[in-house]
Amino acid sequence: MREIADGLKFPEGPIAMPDGSVVLVEIAAERLTRVMPDGRKFLIARMPGGPNGAALGPDGWIYVCNSGGFEWIEDPVHGLRPRYQAPAYSGGRIERVDPETGRIETLYTATEHGPLRGPNDIVFDGDGGFWFTDLGKARERDRDQGGIYYARADGSLIREVVHPILTPNGIGLSPDDKVVYVAETEGGRLWAFDIVGPGEIARAPWPSPHGGRFVGAMGVYQRFDSLAVEACGNICVATLANPCITVIAPDGRIVEQVPTDDLHTTNICFGGPDLRTAFVTLSNSGRLVAIDWPRPGLPLHWLNRRP
Repeated sequence: MREIADGLKFPEGPIAMPDGSVVLVEIAAERLTRVMPDGRKFLIARMPGGPNGAALGPDGWIYVCNSGGFEWIEDPVHGLRPRYQAPAYSGGRIERVDPETGRIETLYTATEHGPLRGPNDIVFDGDGGFWFTDLGKARERDRDQGGIYYARADGSLIREVVHPILTPNGIGLSPDDKVVYVAETEGGRLWAFDIVGPGEIARAPWPSPHGGRFVGAMGVYQRFDSLAVEACGNICVATLANPCITVIAPDGRIVEQVPTDDLHTTNICFGGPDLRTAFVTLSNSGRLVAIDWPRPGLPLHWLNRRP
């Protein structure tokens, strides 16, 4: 691992930008930050609440899942980590940010079924819409049910696609845009949902708990966070508790685990020449690192490939 930057306040949601910088959120600092290749950091916008997953949209704005905020614990051994819903929880929402001016617009705060609780991760499809997860919020005695949603970037439509699902976190699309993958944090499981149209899935029958196809899980205690997809279709899941990036083939086979040194290894994206550099957020210790990757990442819609 090559350290790009440190001193970040629980970094997440990395986007490898065409200019070589990495845009990410600092959840605990409530801000959107640009990290240059030499490690310099520049503020793009202050984002009250809990900015989390982020993606570049077709309009050039950065779309952010805002969970509304966490209660934070400063662990003397492992560093910073989130626990429960923030005492000043501000509600879940999808926001977009103009990267040039820092202007923030709120797109969605609810669906027809009720308010968003803890939006977590986001990915755009080739039609210009986006899928996102809502992990929900945990409190000392209870937690919310999670869900998977689809929305349009212009604010005209939001649709609840899957509900309930236990702590859905990372989300990504297959190379042909026909499958949406979702990583489940507390169960440490990876699910696949077959897409039949924008925001529409073919539901697997019972005993699937929510219409997803089970892809894989680990045989030991591990928790899954955010993910990215390789050009060949493998799913790379940031893995907690046993800190690493777990690479899972679409058929559920574990390809490899690439170790890190941070128990909150939270996210991964691909950039650099031929998309063979993995940028990974190590959130307990507040670092962004780069790893030479053995296979190229999948070019993202509206970022690595243009319409």
